[in-house]
Amino acid sequence: MQCWMNGSYMVAEDLRISPFDHGFLYGLGFFETFRTYEGQIFEWDAHMKRLQQALSQYRIHLTYPESVLFEVVQQLNQQAGGQDGYFRLNVSAGEHSIGLQPTEYTQPNIIIFRKELLDTPRGTEKTAQWLTTSRNSPEQGVRVKSHHYGNNVLGRFELPSLAQQEGFFLTEAGYVAEGVTSNVFWVKNDILYTPSLETGILPGIVRAWVIKKADALGLEVREGFYTKEDLRQSTECFITNSVQELVPIIHIENQQLLGNKGPVYTRLHDAFAQEVEQR
Repeated sequence: MQCWMNGSYMVAEDLRISPFDHGFLYGLGFFETFRTYEGQIFEWDAHMKRLQQALSQYRIHLTYPESVLFEVVQQLNQQAGGQDGYFRLNVSAGEHSIGLQPTEYTQPNIIIFRKELLDTPRGTEKTAQWLTTSRNSPEQGVRVKSHHYGNNVLGRFELPSLAQQEGFFLTEAGYVAEGVTSNVFWVKNDILYTPSLETGILPGIVRAWVIKKADALGLEVREGFYTKEDLRQSTECFITNSVQELVPIIHIENQQLLGNKGPVYTRLHDAFAQEVEQR
């Protein structure tokens, strides 16, 4: 795997981070995952805005301009023969002594990882199940994409494979939250539903795109607090993230759904594919 760290290109095996990095000691680090399309990144500005908001909240200085990071992504693809890839842009707080002495972090460790994209055709269906692990609450109202991933790991342990399945979290109050690696949408009576950000879910980049596009297509979208029973009354369900795009769910445990034959999913899926090609 080819990577870039703090200004240098290297193979993954040569990456080194001090155990005194506060991303390791205290989980103080943030990341974005995305893929490229003919070298371009879908909603790059939105990814960087979300990352910068998290870094600013925790006083971590991003020491490279966004234009440099974008160029690194393209260069890593070129080193891989010009093929599009799966990327993780990771910013950890940087090296400091044990203890919470710093009032800001001015020398973070910045790594861009690149790995090969899985050759999964668009529209490939997944199944889903309800998790017994509850979704934890974010530290500051809106969830950030941070190194604090223990809750997701516990949810993943309940699944045989994330490749064919997704697990759905409920909040401690019993409201539908999100998937282990995704945001969740469902359809009932031609209305598109998704949990509110106030449930403590990640403000997903593709989630935001779906809400905006659905509105443009004349579909009614409702964000709110919904129970498992609300989702059980649906006819369609799909999940979203920036690498897998829009993924149809064919059944949730014993609940049969329309999967990739769902009319609302199909309209949004086709609109996404068209927009990616146009960009």
